[in-house]
Amino acid sequence: MAHPLSRLLSRRMCQQWTPFQKTPGSVSRALRSPIQKPAGRRAYATGPNPNPGQNPLKIWPFIAITLLGTGSYILMVRSRTDMAPPHEQIAAPKKSTPTFSPADVTVLFVLGGPGAGKGTQCANLVRDYHFTHLSAGDLLRAEQDREGSEFGTLIKEYIRDGKIVPMEVTVQLLENAMTETLEKSQGGKGKFLIDGFPRQMDQALKFEESVCPARFVLFFDCPEQEMQRRLLDRGKTSGRSDDNAESIKKRFKTFVETSMPVVDYFDGQGRVVKVVATKTPEQVYQETKERLEAKLGKNF
Repeated sequence: MAHPLSRLLSRRMCQQWTPFQKTPGSVSRALRSPIQKPAGRRAYATGPNPNPGQNPLKIWPFIAITLLGTGSYILMVRSRTDMAPPHEQIAAPKKSTPTFSPADVTVLFVLGGPGAGKGTQCANLVRDYHFTHLSAGDLLRAEQDREGSEFGTLIKEYIRDGKIVPMEVTVQLLENAMTETLEKSQGGKGKFLIDGFPRQMDQALKFEESVCPARFVLFFDCPEQEMQRRLLDRGKTSGRSDDNAESIKKRFKTFVETSMPVVDYFDGQGRVVKVVATKTPEQVYQETKERLEAKLGKNF
């Protein structure tokens, strides 16, 4: 269907180009359509003119103008659509290969519900196996206050408005931290525990595509009731505003809905080291070491 602007232009041009109008109520012969011919007669593009005195060349300018107007409008709409920036997304060039090779860099995603003991076990692994512990939340908080940060203002605005910081920023901060660590290491090799990340599937896919494929997900499995008990006990001295029953329920629900699909995805690929986290911290750490040694070797 032609755009209303095209139809208006066609009507105006018809008024200017039609020389055969006899009376205000008559129909110009030059504007008659072949469809109006009596039944039984066919109109062809070639052959004798069935209506002597009617010049078909006078109709083509109107058709050309209509098609040109419609085509221009469509191109204009498409170009505006293509030029529209993505909503609240930071464009990042797609890499053909990740920045780091799994042959040189070992990445373990550390996941578990709130209160599962991720921080405690990461500290043990750093102490005994010389991992570098990276927390996505800590990196974001540090970056927003760093002088001269290219992301600081953006992070503050998103946090102030209660929105999730674009994953491109979080992934870039993790890559920057890994690069800084590897530059100080011998041979450009390193081992990283990335705590509390990825929280969603798109974050996992983006990180593996652009930074480095993860070796495993270290998943601390703990039931909601036990995690709630731990966090409420911690809340007595932690001073954290989210260590209360209502906030804990919301945090656990968010973890189940957004992070568990990540665990399931990696589990389907045989890349999950699952540790039952209901025992004492010492017992959980012993099981963690045994399971990692079975996957990575004695001196992982």
